Order: sequence, then C-alpha cells, then structure tokens
Amino acid sequence: MVQAYILIQTEVGKAAEVAGEISSITGVTLAEDVTGPYDVIVRAEANNVDELGKLVVAQIQAVEGITRTLTCPIVHI
Repeated sequence: MVQAYILIQTEVGKAAEVAGEISSITGVTLAEDVTGPYDVIVRAEANNVDELGKLVVAQIQAVEGITRTLTCPIVHI
C-alpha cells in the first residue's frame, strides 16, 4: 500500500468546493481545505505507485478549480 499527501492550489474561492468533490473519490481518505500556500490537503492511498499516479492525474487533477498539485508520498524511515 502506498500513501501520499497531495497539496493542492485552487482558483480563488474554490477550496471548499474542490475539497468536497475530491473527498468522494475512491482512494482519497481525507480532503481538507486549509490556509497557507496550499488551499486543500488530501491524503490518499493506492496499491502501488502507478495506481497512485493514475489517481492523481486521471481523477484528482480532473476536478474543476484546481490549478496545481504536489504529491508527497509517505515514507517510513
């Protein structure tokens, strides 16, 4: 299982709407609108890195109102 945080920048005024829509995507375990340099932080999981990439590119980035994403895979050192 691969888990990651996805940091999202949105169009002005779209953070809550984007977080709400993303929270219904399979593989997303948490989606919160926040303040700071990013507008939404998502925690997601997939079976492997390829599936995580597909989740981010095909489903999360397809949500209207997103301008940029940064995916941060979780590592256990």
